[in-house]
Amino acid sequence: MHISAERIAQIEARRDEVQASMTRADLAPDAFVRLSKEYAEIEPVARAAAELRRLRQELAALETMTGGEEADPLMREMAQEEIQLLKSQLPHAERALALQLLPRDSADARPAMLEIRAGTGGDEAALFAGDLFRMYQRYADTQGWKMEPISANASEVGGYKEVVASITGTGVFAKLKFESGVHRVQRVPATESGGRIHTSAATVAVLPEPEEVDVQIADGDLKIDIYRASGAGGQHVNTTDSAVRITHLPSGLVVIQQDERSQHKNKAKAMQVLRARLYEAERERTHNEQAGARKAMVGSGDRSERIRTYNFPQGRVTDHRINLTLHRLPEILEGPGLVEVIDALIAEDEAARLAQLDGVG
Repeated sequence: MHISAERIAQIEARRDEVQASMTRADLAPDAFVRLSKEYAEIEPVARAAAELRRLRQELAALETMTGGEEADPLMREMAQEEIQLLKSQLPHAERALALQLLPRDSADARPAMLEIRAGTGGDEAALFAGDLFRMYQRYADTQGWKMEPISANASEVGGYKEVVASITGTGVFAKLKFESGVHRVQRVPATESGGRIHTSAATVAVLPEPEEVDVQIADGDLKIDIYRASGAGGQHVNTTDSAVRITHLPSGLVVIQQDERSQHKNKAKAMQVLRARLYEAERERTHNEQAGARKAMVGSGDRSERIRTYNFPQGRVTDHRINLTLHRLPEILEGPGLVEVIDALIAEDEAARLAQLDGVG
């Protein structure tokens, strides 16, 4: 796409205007916060715009210099080489600015709630859910994020029937949002004596975590039940009425939390999960209203969509949405290898949105 000189000038002017406003002595604290946020958003855009402007100006100057008959042949040859170099750099600079100008998902900078549930496959599915949870833990480590378990329903053979965690850090949802969907595993279970390959599945859901002001929940909309916790979890679990079940009456959503000894901690965590699910439900409703635009995206967010297969006998991982196959299964499950998969998904999504913006796709 071609970005006009006028558009570039507007971007840089707005950056300078915001920067000047932030230095005003009479600026109110809330205005400073608002301007700081805008500056943080516009500064990388203005930097990309300045680079594109610089390349265009240098190219125009060189072409002018080589246009006259009186130009020295050696200088003209050197300028032509520089012109070719600049022309090769221009498309990259155009694309970098176009990417900065793409509409941002307002939730991209949010922390995320990660939910993994064992699907078809019984014990093997629970073990696979455990493998996925560890994969995301290790990936979070590579990104410098903090991953905190919210609740876990462990399987007797290992792994999880269901596990929920909160992930905080920079740009968490932006990187993990394409992980929602059905993850399938093909391998020979440890209990399989005949060496037959079994196929199991686990469902992953990644929800952006809202701030309390983003989701208003009236006390009258909640039914809160307190009861005695049950199941594995140590000696303390069954001795106090600490488990919490919150029902959101308007939506029918139910959240149960019993992992903590404290009723107050269980309630706080249950409310954290409830807010994330209500926020995601509202986002989904908005997305559905823009369904035409959404078809171009890598992931629809549909949790019933099979998105990836982990094949142990062949040591490969295939992401079906972008036809990406990597024969590096152990490295991907260890976390660092997942970086390449996620980066490829983000790049594909950006390409699709750029094509839409350009009126091509």
